[in-house]
Amino acid sequence: MKKPLRVILLLLLIAAIGGGAWWYLHRPVQNDALTLYGNVDLRQATLAFNGSERIAGVLVEEGDVVKKGQVLARLDTSRLSPQVREADATVAAQRAMVMKLRNGSRPEEIAQARANLASAKADAANANIQYERRAALTATATISKQDLDTAKAAAAVADAKVEVAQSALDLAIAGPRAEELLQAEAQLRGSEAQLALIRQELEDAELIAPFDAVVRSRLMEPGEMAAPAKPVFSLATIGTKWVRAYVSEVNLGHVRSGMRARITSDSFPDRPLDGWVGFISPIAEFTPKTVETEDLRSSLVYEVRVFVADQDDLLRLGMPATVKLLPDAAPKPLPQSSGRKATP
Repeated sequence: MKKPLRVILLLLLIAAIGGGAWWYLHRPVQNDALTLYGNVDLRQATLAFNGSERIAGVLVEEGDVVKKGQVLARLDTSRLSPQVREADATVAAQRAMVMKLRNGSRPEEIAQARANLASAKADAANANIQYERRAALTATATISKQDLDTAKAAAAVADAKVEVAQSALDLAIAGPRAEELLQAEAQLRGSEAQLALIRQELEDAELIAPFDAVVRSRLMEPGEMAAPAKPVFSLATIGTKWVRAYVSEVNLGHVRSGMRARITSDSFPDRPLDGWVGFISPIAEFTPKTVETEDLRSSLVYEVRVFVADQDDLLRLGMPATVKLLPDAAPKPLPQSSGRKATP
């Protein structure tokens, strides 16, 4: 009887030890890592022409990768080009006028004014002599009063011409007035500003990529009338990406700026990406309809942006992603100059 009892006790001891070992190996492990679910987001921009004109050509397609400064589309410039030439000619003419006023009268013009004055003086002297002769003849009554009056008027006209010629010589020597020069210079600046405006309109006839990007949408085609309020392209930036996720108020205390994270997606489950918390919204909002969380019991959540180091460009806009925050990892250093969201 003792032997079977010992066997039973030994079996119970072995079972207890085995059960304890199994529980130890399969016990629930406390995991402090917080898991968030969200979607990939990135900076976007819609591009439109500054002017209203018909589109002459669209040079890129949806999905094309474009570089900063690349021409994406062009407007018809058949009306702008003649305006540029006209404004350029106006500026050249006005600039010549300013130079003329600055240089003053030429020596030849002064010499001509002196010659005109000498000629006017000679005519005046002759006219006065003729008048004096006729006045002397009135004593003998050999000349009529009408002839005398005519000679007197001719002498007066000649004297007046001398004054006009003298004034013309004085003006030629003095040159233009300062006010005339200032007026001409102001008109030149106005013409140059008009030319610059038209040239800028001609440059704006080309739609330029403001940064390296991917063409998301091609919204207009050649032949359509462009306008500042009508976008032609929708672009998405290359490089800066983040996962827009939401965390409930009870878990908000476990999230801090700079916290390291591990990001995975359904498309690349075996290629996790490194990231960090770059932005935590200071304002609570109601749970969006598109939010993906395991716990939807809380109606108020806070937006969190987890930036991703996606060197291989794996993630796409709107792609669902899983974010696992790593509280034990060293946080990413954040800029000290401002409290704005971090950028890669």
